[in-house]
Amino acid sequence: MKSSILNAVCLSIVLIASPAVALEAQDPSPDQSTQNLSVFLDCSGPNCDRDHFRREISWVNWARDRRDADVHLLITIERTGGNGLRYTLDFIGIGEFEGADKSLSHTSDANDSDAEVRDALTQTMALGLVQYAETSEVANRLWIMYRPLRAGERLEEPESEPWNLWMFRLSLNGSLEGEAQQSSYSIRGSGSADRVTETLKINLDLSGEYEHDRYERTDDTITSVSEEYSANLLAVWSLGEKWSAGGKINADHSTYENRDLAVSAGPAIEYNFFPYSESTRRAVTLRYAAEVVRFDYQEITVENKMDEILPRHSLTLSSAIQQPWGDILGTVEAIQYLHDLETHRINVSGRIEYRLFRGLNLNVGGEFSRIKDQFYLSAAGLDDDDILLERLDRETDFSYELRAGFSFVFGSKFANIVNPRMGGRRRFYR
Repeated sequence: MKSSILNAVCLSIVLIASPAVALEAQDPSPDQSTQNLSVFLDCSGPNCDRDHFRREISWVNWARDRRDADVHLLITIERTGGNGLRYTLDFIGIGEFEGADKSLSHTSDANDSDAEVRDALTQTMALGLVQYAETSEVANRLWIMYRPLRAGERLEEPESEPWNLWMFRLSLNGSLEGEAQQSSYSIRGSGSADRVTETLKINLDLSGEYEHDRYERTDDTITSVSEEYSANLLAVWSLGEKWSAGGKINADHSTYENRDLAVSAGPAIEYNFFPYSESTRRAVTLRYAAEVVRFDYQEITVENKMDEILPRHSLTLSSAIQQPWGDILGTVEAIQYLHDLETHRINVSGRIEYRLFRGLNLNVGGEFSRIKDQFYLSAAGLDDDDILLERLDRETDFSYELRAGFSFVFGSKFANIVNPRMGGRRRFYR
């Protein structure tokens, strides 16, 4: 991958370990492994190919547990405006390296192959680990090589930018399935246009889904059609390290929620309790938005309306924290309609992954909604077929989903060997 820093100085750093080092990493004994730098890799997401990293960086010991490591390598990922990925690699010293922390980054292009991104990550990881390996037994077997510019060779010229930072994406897919007495097909499509700079972000998203189901019963045939279409335009301006302001326009059609067309528009302001520059590791934001919404319904509602215009506002508190001890993701959203203050909805969602102690992780997640805004329900009500096929929204006061579990890993802390033979299904990223 093209790394802007390395390309700018035309620097190629190659870390070469002797064959003996490679053999030690592939067939370690406890005595040999403890002489090498121990690294705990904390990475999940696109291109976090642990087997590849272990193969290519064979001059460190890849620890299974953080407490056995000298360095905790935490990799966090954010999507860029060009639909690439920005990887932030935080090297966190442990034990004798306590306080010797550093951070490197790599930004991939949307058109880079998985192999290119993976190789660039490997190089960036190796560069960061050299500082810690210089005091280990393997240090005298690492070489750093620099390739100067050849005669007539020039630095790469910056590429021209005919699109003025705009990025466009289109997707279309469908499915078809059936048997003798039932069939189903669906079509889904989406498109987006984005322009992202440090001071202004513009997002335009379009999406649609059409699903058709047919079921034959003893004396009749049931046909169910579901349609969901939406368009969203967002513009956000930066107002410093912690403040943002913007506006949003939404339009959507939903047979499930009895909406022929709903259009909303209004401003919003957001405060981040931490600087946005730290968003790869931690962000706690509070956003307030005010909107006016026009609803056009497919059928007369329970409030005897075919259309109406309503004001509403919302307050959203979100957190995203990724630290060596685990991850926390959570959102609390409160939406209230101003024509009737009793009409509201509260959505709470979250996920926690916490490292309790060596090898044992706690995973808890769930969603809960308090629902007091179903004024859009059809006055005609639902029959049994509507309920079973979930063709229309059903009156309720709340909904919830809870998930919880533990994961426990134990065994040798020197299990660095990569052997993919007869491994069955391979795992690919992106």
